[in-house]
Amino acid sequence: MKLSTKGRYGTRAMLDLAMHQDNGPVNLKEMAQRQIISRRYLEHLMSRLVSAGLVRSVRGRSGGFVLARGPSEITLAEVVEALEGQINVVECTADPSTCNRASECVTRDVWDEVSKVITRHLASITLDDLRMRQQERMRAGTAMYYI
Repeated sequence: MKLSTKGRYGTRAMLDLAMHQDNGPVNLKEMAQRQIISRRYLEHLMSRLVSAGLVRSVRGRSGGFVLARGPSEITLAEVVEALEGQINVVECTADPSTCNRASECVTRDVWDEVSKVITRHLASITLDDLRMRQQERMRAGTAMYYI
């Protein structure tokens, strides 16, 4: 399984929201500059995250985006699935009809187990966990960029 830019950039955007949650709604233009992601692409990602109920859009002069729930209540599994779909290392684990050998294939069982392990691991990590990791790197001076 290879995570696309949707999953990677969307996770960075969610971390950005978690890092700036105390400052009110996050302006998309500022987030795009901090994350070095095009504003247009971020708009697309934020639309998906709003649809998934992970982010809220705040209208008005001081508008922007905020997390729909606290950062300790949003897992990376939710973020990745909102942007990438169900986590599967191979297509046949999500849809056995894509393979005529699915019912007899023991390797499919292994790929299904791997997909479940990845999902469980991502579900064990919250945005708050990422925020704390980022803050630690910033304190240690090892963060390559400011979020």
